[in-house]
Amino acid sequence: MHNSKINDFVVRFANVNGTGSASANLLFAKAIFRMGIPVAPKNIFPSNIQGLPTWYEVRVSEKGYLGRREGVDIMICVNPQSMPSDVADVKSGGYFLYDSTKALHPELIREDVNYIGVPLMEICLREFTDPRQRQLFKNIIYVGALSALLGIEFEVLEQLLTEQFNGKEKLIAPNVKSLKLGIQYIHENYAYPLDLRLERRDLIGDRILAEGNDACGLGAVYGGATVVAWYPITPSTSVAEGFEKHAKKMRIDKETGKNNYAIIQAEDELAAIGMVIGANWNGARSFTATSGPGLSLMNEFLGLAYFAEIPAVLIDVQRTGPSTGMPTRTQQSDITLAAYASHGDTKHILLFPSTPKECFEMTAGSFDLAEQLQTPIILMSDLDLGMNDHLSEPFEWDDRRKYIRGKVLSAEQLEEMPQFGRYLDVDGDGITYRTIPGTHPTKGSFFTRGTSRDEYAAYTEDGTVYARNMARLLKKWDTAKDTVPAPYLYQQKNKSPYGLIFFGTSTYSAEEAMDIMAGQNIAFDALRLKAFPFNKTVEDFVSTHERIFIIEQNRDGQMRSLLINELNANPQKLIPILNYDGMPITADTIMAQISKNLTPAKNLMYQ
Repeated sequence: MHNSKINDFVVRFANVNGTGSASANLLFAKAIFRMGIPVAPKNIFPSNIQGLPTWYEVRVSEKGYLGRREGVDIMICVNPQSMPSDVADVKSGGYFLYDSTKALHPELIREDVNYIGVPLMEICLREFTDPRQRQLFKNIIYVGALSALLGIEFEVLEQLLTEQFNGKEKLIAPNVKSLKLGIQYIHENYAYPLDLRLERRDLIGDRILAEGNDACGLGAVYGGATVVAWYPITPSTSVAEGFEKHAKKMRIDKETGKNNYAIIQAEDELAAIGMVIGANWNGARSFTATSGPGLSLMNEFLGLAYFAEIPAVLIDVQRTGPSTGMPTRTQQSDITLAAYASHGDTKHILLFPSTPKECFEMTAGSFDLAEQLQTPIILMSDLDLGMNDHLSEPFEWDDRRKYIRGKVLSAEQLEEMPQFGRYLDVDGDGITYRTIPGTHPTKGSFFTRGTSRDEYAAYTEDGTVYARNMARLLKKWDTAKDTVPAPYLYQQKNKSPYGLIFFGTSTYSAEEAMDIMAGQNIAFDALRLKAFPFNKTVEDFVSTHERIFIIEQNRDGQMRSLLINELNANPQKLIPILNYDGMPITADTIMAQISKNLTPAKNLMYQ
């Protein structure tokens, strides 16, 4: 038996997909959140609809660590199919809670694991007559058992059920009854609470639990989007669903009751991005959401938007590739594809949110960026950020904020101009002036082509003119370096010859690894990337450190390749720290890989 651990452990639920366990497991996570304790839940689900194993992992951390942690302290296993591997995953001295309606096979018994048998199905058969209720309430009974074992406040669970079934009050009583059945069984048969337990804290503050995809949908509404064209694909579908949900509340004309938004389900991803480009060209703010396979299909139109210089917003919720890969597992593996999407010399602006709040802010801001720079903006989320609940700072919005439409000429401005040059660099920043079609009856843009043209949009195959246009696009790229969100530096000046670079959801575990290693007197400077292209801060960070560890979730070190390619950095000094098994990277993984590439710890700090 291990020493008492309060508010510091990992619980994993092993269920069968499609049995209604998701809401019960979320109830458990929310109860811990309501008790003021930092919590990080992860839904690990199969890509089929029903029948295969699914897991729900909840990390409880008094210190506020929100990254995934290796090892399971308490396993709740109600799926015989996965039971052998589930037993193996429990840490020595940990707990295995199972449905004891049937006896465990002797091969599943480990001497270093504590077993807690609760006859879930037997209790359900005795207490409920409806077959579906028996299946659903089995999940609530084990939540009740856990509440007794871990010390979850019953009043919190009862309040959450009351909120969940608001409008369906008749469901509250049987759910509360189920909780009490689980509690009663533990009280009558086991010592409680366990040495692993929960105690109320006040460590949440004003933070919220939110999913990245829903935050992106809300950010699109606040960012002024009125058109979304999309094709369903895991794990991005809930971005469009989130937009629709929030638009139904905020995009309805008060006088007519009509929708001030349009949602179009296209026949495929290529059509979706084509519609988005067309809507933006016509002056609407439009976006789409997809994942890796969809991004592959969108390459041709992304090249058109880059070369014709049309604003567009694309939210890429990355999953495991290549090809179909593992559709319900997470990675950061679309970076190279997104950065250089399309043939020819093409570069796209990428944004890297790390939290739901940044999903909200960066999505809203991406529409300003797209119109300022007249180019596609690709927001690089992932399945972990998009589809899991994360502890997040509350979203903020200044109602005085004005949309930045960029260099758009009015009818009056066109009237005063002797000649409009759509691709003429007037200001020296590489960004030209555009018009919304129909602004003026005879002047302005009425047609856009993807072929080479001169400064006045006249078709040409003159190589000198083409090269001049491509050089201007590169100048616009340089302008973008100081327009996109700046990276976050963890120190004002260098304190160590060694640096860490990370981005997106790798941030949670990277920060935890830094914290643990700092406690061991191992110091690193660190930088979190928020956007591509890289500005001078990133360039200086890379050039002024002897060795830099690039933490990312893919096999080939795609961000490392981007840094080498764009900054002409020495590949020898950029060390890849990689995880690509489809699960979120952990601090243990980061520290283990760093330790293999380090000189002795005493040399890690400036003397």
